[in-house]
Amino acid sequence: MGPASSSLKEKHHGVLIAGVQLCTDLCKASTDALEYLRKNCTEGLVRILRDVSNSPYAPEYDVAGITDPFLHIRVLRLMRMLGQGDADSSEYMNDILAQVATKTESNKNAGNAILYECVETIMGIEASSGLRVLAINILGRFLSNRDNNIRYVALHMLMKAVTVDFQAVQRHRTTILECVKDSDASIRKRALELVFLLVNDTNVKSLTKELIDYLEVSDQEFKGDLTAKICSIVEKFSQEKLWYIDQMFKVLSLAGNYVKDDVWHALIVMISNAPDLQGYSVRSLYKAFQTSNEQETLVRVTVWCIGEYGEMLVNNVGVLEMEEPMTVTESDAVDAVEVALKCNSSDITTRAMSLVALLKLSSRFPPTSERIREIVMQHKGNVELELQQRSIEFNSIIQRHRNIKSSLVERMPVLDESAFIGKRVGSSQATLSADKSSRPTSGSPGASLKLPNGVAKPPPAPLVDLLDLSSDDVPASTSSTTDFLHDLLGGDLMSPSSSAPSGGGAGTDILMDLLSIGSPSAPTDVSVPNIISSNQGNAGELETAPASVMDFLDGLPSNSSLPGDKDPIYPSITAFESSTLKISFSFTKQPGKPQDTVIQATFTNLSSNTYTDFIFQAAVPKFIQLHLDPASSSTLPASGNGTIMQTLSVTNSQQGQKPLAMRIRMVYRVNNEDKTEQGQINNFPPGL
Repeated sequence: MGPASSSLKEKHHGVLIAGVQLCTDLCKASTDALEYLRKNCTEGLVRILRDVSNSPYAPEYDVAGITDPFLHIRVLRLMRMLGQGDADSSEYMNDILAQVATKTESNKNAGNAILYECVETIMGIEASSGLRVLAINILGRFLSNRDNNIRYVALHMLMKAVTVDFQAVQRHRTTILECVKDSDASIRKRALELVFLLVNDTNVKSLTKELIDYLEVSDQEFKGDLTAKICSIVEKFSQEKLWYIDQMFKVLSLAGNYVKDDVWHALIVMISNAPDLQGYSVRSLYKAFQTSNEQETLVRVTVWCIGEYGEMLVNNVGVLEMEEPMTVTESDAVDAVEVALKCNSSDITTRAMSLVALLKLSSRFPPTSERIREIVMQHKGNVELELQQRSIEFNSIIQRHRNIKSSLVERMPVLDESAFIGKRVGSSQATLSADKSSRPTSGSPGASLKLPNGVAKPPPAPLVDLLDLSSDDVPASTSSTTDFLHDLLGGDLMSPSSSAPSGGGAGTDILMDLLSIGSPSAPTDVSVPNIISSNQGNAGELETAPASVMDFLDGLPSNSSLPGDKDPIYPSITAFESSTLKISFSFTKQPGKPQDTVIQATFTNLSSNTYTDFIFQAAVPKFIQLHLDPASSSTLPASGNGTIMQTLSVTNSQQGQKPLAMRIRMVYRVNNEDKTEQGQINNFPPGL
């Protein structure tokens, strides 16, 4: 270490570069060397950088008018290592870094290389706020450079800088938005990611307008990424339902073919929960449909809303002040659904939804009933069995069961918004965790929403950390992966000649519709909603089969139970107990299903403080399927004065050969602080 630090006193640049590199490698290899060089070399490095920055022209070191950019860059990298996490060293470097940042010319590539490394160093040490702003302004100038590489690295650095100085990066928002429209695909994508990080409550409306305006003229290959980001921004930061609905309608009209299923499902849930905006929504969709009926998801949302709120469209119910007057007859509403049904681009899901909308309109608009029956009967010989069966059965309802038709096709009950958001969060926990951890501010309406228990808010660390898996790097599910709207409305629309894949319903079309009649049966390990058909009672009564979820921790030791036992009674256990929390499990089995176990979990607070936002998470071995139902509450009273109940359903595919095992984590808030407890349960009764 001594000779290495002494080499920094040499005058020859070749020796200096070699000495700086030696010191850099020593810092990487040893913390002792790092501390030694931090104390003995910081002053020398500042001196070297000052001398080389202020030195007169020397032809042997000159590169495009810059004195030895290679030495500049090596010294800056070593300074970054020495200043990281050390306030004293960083303070000593501030002045020379500011000098390099302001004096280095940016019209030459060598100068830009030094400036980029200087920005990296400023962002890597404990620099003053003014110096950080100077560094971010340099990156802002880079964005105006004609060289694509320089702009790309500037965007890359700004994404890191967002977490350091959010406001300083915000000042360059206009330039960053221009990069979203760049001709280079890499720059467009990176700029879009940066814009997403810059969104907050104050700028969300202006940024969304800019992005939607660009969506209309953007290249086809970029519309998918742009649409996904806009939808994500609108969902996370909307504070008004009307604004949310308006923006989503614009996206559906411009790029509806790129909108993912869970996005338009969420829109339908939102409309269902906004009774004062349902009339406005169906009218807006009807107008958009007249000009954009080639956008598949727009058509689906439109026919769903016309089927549910058709009378609001015809009778102009709930007209808002900003709306222009319009006249739509009952026949016009039927015409729109008929267009959707007969459109060549419509897939089976859209056509099936259109048939259901027509069935509902036959009840809403009695004078059109015969015309609707004729339209429906045009599909009685359809090659798609699903559409053929709907056509025949709906015709029977219209003709022969008029006395029950109105109650059978009455308006859908309000969809449970919190349950839908909860299941959606649970099915994409890892993605949301990554998004929210990288965002400095939160404006999401879901941030204050109390999700059902069993649905994880993004944890401080991925669930993989909890499990400490060596071979399984997929996070465990904390709730059903079945989409909520599929649970409520869905049916499997696979062709009768197709077979469901054994791992789930991937690749199949799920019919977004109330009466999924004639859905083919599926293997028991595939999550398929069970829908009560029209002759079983009110169409609002639905049952849903439990969903398959991923399993973890294969290879646990065997602890077999007696295979000859029939429906034994299993004792309750204390699954977890600490000084602040106790969890009890009780077990039941259904006759004839030895592999299935229903666990009733009871959570008791042993402390004197009330727990809020209580969330229970669990992971199981790969040979076990786990499903968590929402808990009875998210608030756990203090001192055992109340409990939270939650049901877990497990299926042990190797029952009798391998025992049940589970790793758990509990996350809650107490006195406005987040708390986490975790453990492993291995004391399950034999035979589960």
